[in-house]
Amino acid sequence: MSDETPRAGVLAASPSELGTMRQAGLILEKFGVAHEIRIMSSSRNPDLVDEYARTAFERGLKVIICSTGMSGHLAAAVAARTILPVIGVPIATSPLMLGYEALAITAQMPTGVPVATVGVDAAVNAAVLAAQIVGIGDDEVQAALWRFKDDLAEGLKL
Repeated sequence: MSDETPRAGVLAASPSELGTMRQAGLILEKFGVAHEIRIMSSSRNPDLVDEYARTAFERGLKVIICSTGMSGHLAAAVAARTILPVIGVPIATSPLMLGYEALAITAQMPTGVPVATVGVDAAVNAAVLAAQIVGIGDDEVQAALWRFKDDLAEGLKL
């Protein structure tokens, strides 16, 4: 990550979800999107989450990606307190809990509190979506996205 002002926030609700969410950081780097990665829990420290979400816009963020376990609390708490797009990444929390519960919860946010939702453990797709949002106003990110799409069309891997 560069010294630029972050334009994307990546939040993991717990240390156990950080590995999945770091994948988003790697993809954002590939597209040249400055970002920050943090661990914060809306259950354990709601004031921190509230402050983060409320100040995200003025700090220059354009989008926030949140891990969402079975409760979906983090994405919901952030989406309720910001005008920025929030992308939820449902997490498979154990071999018995395959993430489908988190997927359903994340996709069913209350009216007026939207959270864009990607597939289970799909932090890479969340990062691509975040880059597309940032790329609306950034020619360099747009160019990186076009190269990425061309590579996909040719069957090249990330």
